[in-house]
Amino acid sequence: MTENEQKPQNDNERPFETPADAQAQEMPDPALEAAALKDQLLRAIAEGENQRRRFQRERDEAVKYAAAGLARDLLTVSDNLGRALDAVPAGSGDALAETLRAGVELVQKELASAFEKHSIRRIDPLGEKFDPNLHQAMFEVPGSEYPSGTVAQVVQPGYAMGERLLRPALVGVAKGPSAAEAQAAETAR
Repeated sequence: MTENEQKPQNDNERPFETPADAQAQEMPDPALEAAALKDQLLRAIAEGENQRRRFQRERDEAVKYAAAGLARDLLTVSDNLGRALDAVPAGSGDALAETLRAGVELVQKELASAFEKHSIRRIDPLGEKFDPNLHQAMFEVPGSEYPSGTVAQVVQPGYAMGERLLRPALVGVAKGPSAAEAQAAETAR
């Protein structure tokens, strides 16, 4: 437009466009549109399948570990049965004490059998390398017969249900001699 020409004031004053020109500008290629819709459909189907698998996996885990809370509560019962056995001396000659001990041992064996039936295993790591995923270090044990970084004492056993840890084992970890002590031992030889 030149300076002398006036700009159109409204849409009615614009140059005439044929309907075919307007449709050509607005209509996308049908092949491209079909490809885009097919891509959207495939993505929606894949998303639905992924969600179905995720829900199935979560449901399976919920069923598998549904008893984890109850099992965790029963661990203290197992610990207390062990303490009861430790309190009653074996071979004391007292008939009542021996009967009590035998009864507590039977209950403890039955509880251990129920744990085994539900894939609850005891973690008793004495002599094993310390694993922070399974063990909780309570203290260091200096000068033990175990190499440094090895579980030298088990304060309380741990338990796992399948692959899930219910309670870590409370352990004392062997501490190797310090550099000065190792050097002093080496010079003494």
